[in-house]
Amino acid sequence: MKKFTLKHVFEGLRSTVQQPQAKPEQVSIVETLQAENFQVAKTVRHGFPYQPTSLAFDPIQKVLAVGTKHGSIRLIGRPGVDVHVRHESEAAVLHMLFLINEGALVAATADDAIHLWNYRQKRPEIVHSLKFQRERITCLFLPFQSKWLYVGTERGNIHIVNIEVFQLSGYTINWNKAVELSRKTHPGAVVHLSDCPVDPSKLLIGYDSGSLVVWDLKNKAADARYQCAEPLKSISWHHEGKQFMCSHSDGSLTTWAIKQTTSKPVSAIFPHAKTNKEGKQEPCKCIQKVEWKCSKNGDTFVIFSGGLTNDRAGRTPSITVIHGKTTTVLEMEHNVVDFITLCESPFASDFAEPYALVVLLHNDLVVVDLHTQGYPCFENPYSMDLHESPVTCCTYLADCPADLIPAFYSVGARGQKRQGFSEREWPISGGEWGSSCSYAEMIITGHADGTVKFWDASSVSLQVLYKLKTAKVFEKPRTRSIDGDEDPFAIQHIFLCPESRLLCIAGATAHVVLFKYFKQETTGEVPCLEIPIVYEVYESGDCSPEYEFPPRPTLQVAHSPHHTAAGEASDKKPSDKKGHSQSQNHRKKKGASLDYFVPIRVRGGSQKKAAGYQADLVCLTPWVDGEPPGSISALSINSSYGLLSYGNESGLVIVDYIAKSCLLNMGTPELYGNADPYQRVPRSPKRADSSKEDERCKSPSSDQAHSDYLVELCPSETTNKLDGSFSRSRSSSISSLENISSEAIQCLAFADSYTRKNDSQMAPTLWVGTSLGSVIQVMVSIPPLETRLSTPATVIPSGTIFRLKGSVLAMSFLDCNGALIPYQYESWRDANKEKKLERTPTKSLVDNRMSPTNSGEQTWGDRQFVVIGSEKVARVVALPSQNCVYKQIITEVSFVVKAEIIQIKDSVCLVCYVATGHISVFSLPSLRQLIYVDFLPLVDLSFQTRKTGIVDPMLSIWGQQMFVNEDTDQIARTFCFTNYGHGMYLCSPTEIQKFTLASDFCKELQNLLGELFQPHDMPEPPKQSFFKGLFGGGVSQLDREELFGESSGKGSRSVAKHVPGPTAQLEALNAKAGSVAGDVARTRMLMVERGQKLSELEERTGRMMNESESFSTAAHQLMLKYKDKKWYQL
Repeated sequence: MKKFTLKHVFEGLRSTVQQPQAKPEQVSIVETLQAENFQVAKTVRHGFPYQPTSLAFDPIQKVLAVGTKHGSIRLIGRPGVDVHVRHESEAAVLHMLFLINEGALVAATADDAIHLWNYRQKRPEIVHSLKFQRERITCLFLPFQSKWLYVGTERGNIHIVNIEVFQLSGYTINWNKAVELSRKTHPGAVVHLSDCPVDPSKLLIGYDSGSLVVWDLKNKAADARYQCAEPLKSISWHHEGKQFMCSHSDGSLTTWAIKQTTSKPVSAIFPHAKTNKEGKQEPCKCIQKVEWKCSKNGDTFVIFSGGLTNDRAGRTPSITVIHGKTTTVLEMEHNVVDFITLCESPFASDFAEPYALVVLLHNDLVVVDLHTQGYPCFENPYSMDLHESPVTCCTYLADCPADLIPAFYSVGARGQKRQGFSEREWPISGGEWGSSCSYAEMIITGHADGTVKFWDASSVSLQVLYKLKTAKVFEKPRTRSIDGDEDPFAIQHIFLCPESRLLCIAGATAHVVLFKYFKQETTGEVPCLEIPIVYEVYESGDCSPEYEFPPRPTLQVAHSPHHTAAGEASDKKPSDKKGHSQSQNHRKKKGASLDYFVPIRVRGGSQKKAAGYQADLVCLTPWVDGEPPGSISALSINSSYGLLSYGNESGLVIVDYIAKSCLLNMGTPELYGNADPYQRVPRSPKRADSSKEDERCKSPSSDQAHSDYLVELCPSETTNKLDGSFSRSRSSSISSLENISSEAIQCLAFADSYTRKNDSQMAPTLWVGTSLGSVIQVMVSIPPLETRLSTPATVIPSGTIFRLKGSVLAMSFLDCNGALIPYQYESWRDANKEKKLERTPTKSLVDNRMSPTNSGEQTWGDRQFVVIGSEKVARVVALPSQNCVYKQIITEVSFVVKAEIIQIKDSVCLVCYVATGHISVFSLPSLRQLIYVDFLPLVDLSFQTRKTGIVDPMLSIWGQQMFVNEDTDQIARTFCFTNYGHGMYLCSPTEIQKFTLASDFCKELQNLLGELFQPHDMPEPPKQSFFKGLFGGGVSQLDREELFGESSGKGSRSVAKHVPGPTAQLEALNAKAGSVAGDVARTRMLMVERGQKLSELEERTGRMMNESESFSTAAHQLMLKYKDKKWYQL
């Protein structure tokens, strides 16, 4: 137990008083980022639409639409043309119809609303909506080149909607008028609507109960009625308009004539029925949908889903194609949601000429070639297999090296030579590509089965490059988990060094595998190290008084390059095959009580390794005394140092992958030395004899590390340098501040930095961030290049400790000018051409990065900044003075889920995704907040947790509302920020959503997105033969405007309510603004006219005044002339 004395209290107070605090104004760095440089916007979505519900296709534009349960619609054209839209209500999309070759789509959602989408622009928008008030929508039908939409409802009524203005027509077909008067029961919901191919005035209505009605639209009466023996599922017309085919719930297909005299169908067949031993017909599953298509050469296609016998239907979803007399069953891997037959002609009265079949499955999209014998599938060019195995983690790289994507594609293309696909061109070819991006982007996804996939994410497309199966490194486990636990090989962390092409992954069994990239196949063994990570705090009675902190328990690490087991006796011979399996998987140390068990094993012997990534080293974490190790929580590699580091909830491991040896493996509390500020909760009630446990095999530097850092630690340097407060981590339980059970390693960063105050020389270091907010430095000593292959590196905890509030999420380093210091790396070289190991000189890189300084150590100031971001706060610390120059509270009432330091517009910023759903961006190094915008509620990502949407009310008093028994670590693994302000997250189990923070990219996005709608000429209608036109056998015409227009009256307002779309609302607003402007203009004109009249009146008054003055003057002169004259002188 940690002992607190009065001496320690005074030392802590002294170190707090003596700690200098630099003022922010002392750091004068010009920052160019402003708030106007940022704009948060979602860009493109990739993957398979999650939980699809409906399907539609435009045969002229060749655009496919997929609706989902959550209100989303994916409009898909040629590869690279993919648009995602979503209804605000997020109700399931049940039905969709294209306005063929008009750039519009009608969608009916589960909230009984019909929406008209316009996709003529790059961002489709809703033009109109119609919300039904009293009836539920069950069926839609839109005749080709018509503006009148037929809507069938659950009550059995049919309403007609004008899609130009989205208003109901007064023409309504009520169910009680359609069915026979003698019928005593309700016919059920309308499941089918269609007009006769040759007579559009005849509307075929199909009810759920099996009732069929041919309704005469002109006469407003039923022309014919039929009654099926079984419930109805779907109907399809023959192109001649004389017959139609129905599918039923009992697996039967019935054919009816439009003019038949009997009450029974023309034919009734069970395509997949079998007769059992008793001579009875076996029951079949229902046929959900049937389509009847014909070709000009006389071939007939009857295509339907389902209909298999009960013994197979539950296990084998299928599509059946009956071509002439040949029946072909296409077995599907998932349940069939819907299918559409792609035909050359859009006219129902013409020969359809089917050429492909699009099948929408629950987890896949399949397109079948109907022109090729055997009906092979087209190879899907979209990224629909993203969820082939559930995605467990993601990495997003922007502006990766130019040769990286071609390198992955070259090795990936060798293993992707898939056969059995159709050689014809992909039939969904609508739209046009947008412009390309100037830099390369790559997304790496880790999956539950141990697969790692590399994707080219440049511009707005997503294409798979290479697939790596990490499970092949291990032997197959004898027993698989059946209780829903995670797959033992599930990928939890991915770390890629793009320049050296080193790849490191951490799996669910606490295993770490390092891969190296090779262009050619090789053969060799896979070295394996078993490194236990154990730390146990024992009760005070079990420790000697001399110990300031408890010693480490037995940690054994093998240094043999191949399969040397931890805990084995040193004299154990590898060639001793007797009991080899037991020694590998389950062993007990001689003379001690620690029992080691490894649940997975690396394949032994020489293995053939395919070109691409090949396993170079495997690190296994064994179980100790029957307890599984904690999951790997942090992972990092450095190709320049030749080191690999990882940690879990118990401690830290550093491995020299060049020398294939472990340098350090110790519990997190031991990294503090005698400066551990926490009282650890006892985890083991008893302790074995310490004298026996101290007799352990140590790694090359373990003795040195364990002894040196006890002496090197100084109290003044191990105190809290940043924040004296403490916040509970996401992954820890609520407990007393002095009662800590575990401290996980959350963040790791290799860097050339300063280990002590006022150091003048930088040295290789590893910075370790923990779940309790501590940042600990570990010094790294790299041997000279001449002896690097034979001499492993050494590591020593330096004792420098910083503390923040909340778990540490991100760390990065800036130079004295505020520019991001790139990490050290070793460039990739072809191993077949160059066998020599050359390490990039550390000093030269550092000198090139740093600004010139004055000579003389005493005049040098801070030359480096370290940026540390936690769940609560962010700090910028100057080095080597170790002063906190800037600090910022990111959130007080919530916590940060993901934080990254990224580059954008030649500057650096800290980007955080907060649990409140906001994105916050801070300029560096000043930590000045640039934006704080609402982006994505955390609940939308809760599908990745085991208990979604459940919030513990007791956690709200701590300001951290979280999911019960589940933290947000899994969400953070699939949420990424990267350079240029780009980001991505797993928006559903089958889709990833990309977004951007850069306003410049938002301006260019319109050019990057493809065009869905392209102008196409409407095909000519089928020509009628002379005799059909002469004797009236051709296609008749119907004036729907006369039937459904104003003459039919207005629809009832209580049935449906019109909701204008955003565009219509804007137009209405513009119209109102125009009317107001017109009124103002008219008022102004009247005022001008009145002013003109007033001016004219003024002029007239002036003229009258002048005339009166002249008259007065003339009168006065006349008076003066005759004033003195007598009357007789006049």
